[in-house]
Amino acid sequence: MQAYEANFDGLVGPTHNYAGLSFGNVASRSNEKSVANPKAAAKQGLRKMKRLADLGFQQGVLPPLERPSIRLLRAVGFSGDDATVISRAAREAPELLAAASSASAMWTANAATVSPSADTEDGRVHFTPANLAAKLHRAIEHGETRRSLGAIFADEARFRIHHALPGTPALGDEGAANHTRFAREYGEKGVEFFVYGKSEYGQGPQPQRYPARQTLEASRAVARLHGLDGDATVFAQQSPDVIDAGVFHNDVIAVGNRTTLFCHERAFVDQHKVYEELRAKLDAQGTPFSALEVPANEVSVEDAVSSYLFNSQLLSSADGRQLLVVPQECRENARVAAYLDSLGGRDTPIDEVLVFDLRESMKNGGGPACLRLRVVLNDAERAAVNARVWMNDALFTQLDAWIDTHYRDRLAPADLADPRLLAESRAALDELTTILGLGAVYDFQR
Repeated sequence: MQAYEANFDGLVGPTHNYAGLSFGNVASRSNEKSVANPKAAAKQGLRKMKRLADLGFQQGVLPPLERPSIRLLRAVGFSGDDATVISRAAREAPELLAAASSASAMWTANAATVSPSADTEDGRVHFTPANLAAKLHRAIEHGETRRSLGAIFADEARFRIHHALPGTPALGDEGAANHTRFAREYGEKGVEFFVYGKSEYGQGPQPQRYPARQTLEASRAVARLHGLDGDATVFAQQSPDVIDAGVFHNDVIAVGNRTTLFCHERAFVDQHKVYEELRAKLDAQGTPFSALEVPANEVSVEDAVSSYLFNSQLLSSADGRQLLVVPQECRENARVAAYLDSLGGRDTPIDEVLVFDLRESMKNGGGPACLRLRVVLNDAERAAVNARVWMNDALFTQLDAWIDTHYRDRLAPADLADPRLLAESRAALDELTTILGLGAVYDFQR
């Protein structure tokens, strides 16, 4: 059977705002308290999905989570009806209301780690929702994420959706933002590449300014849960220096696809040993490997962080060409733009660069790669996916109108105290579950 890499992008939720909740994410903190435009954010993401679907890529949609999370606010002691809970939280603990209202689940690269059936011991596609234990506003996501994944990948004969790892920093797991996979063809057995920031129990360098969110112990646990072959997995440590420069996930400094790793020269500890291990394990499968390494004298780490050059999508089109999907900010950074312009005159595996306006997401620290979860599917598995989540002309038209109906075009942090926002969000999500055929996946529907 033929196999494909499908990208499932997160729809930006109605409570998209800039609360600056993510210490270590430079963009998130630098835009704290500014005014967001949820409608524009949702439409920017939707247009990216539609454009890639029109180009022939397999493109699906993942729903937002229910926000604000009344469940979280009740769990930390606020009581009364929902409006009273929000009012009390806004008055007594606005930081908790901000965490409960975050639309961060839009960045579905953190939703889960996914291993295709060609790699797993039982021949099923495996998903492990990320516990995201490093940040409160994200640590509350995994139960709802698992429910959404279950509504989309419901066939238990083909899909296995695990529970998240225990929510402790020792097993901090940030999902596919620290994971990629290399293979000659998507349907063939590949080598899965896990990147971690530190080992909780081992020795080794650690960042000093910002926290390392992914642990080696978590990466190894996910590999075991998925039944991966030790001879076809590689674990590499992210450079602590780049974490301290604002590279909070590996997908801010590297991206891979098929037989290509595109990364900065300072991405990993013992970088050339990482290349050697990837090359050796892929060579054992008869698969070539190439690393396209960007030198610091052309693009600094600071340039990479501000432009999100590596928080890009590297996609293989049907004719075998590789496309690099980057945010508009890459064209606005002179050094990054010059590097991208030079690709046409170099012998590289990248054939074309596509640029997207994702400013609303970028201001919160999320580029094209953050917005998508990659899922390799063969023909039978694709047919088993909930058919109503695949992007096409009809779904685009429905979702575009749905956004117009339900989303605000201005949301400041102070607006999170408005109980009408909860009612608006629930009305939007209730209609969305009908559009996407998800059933009752939200707490307020159950």
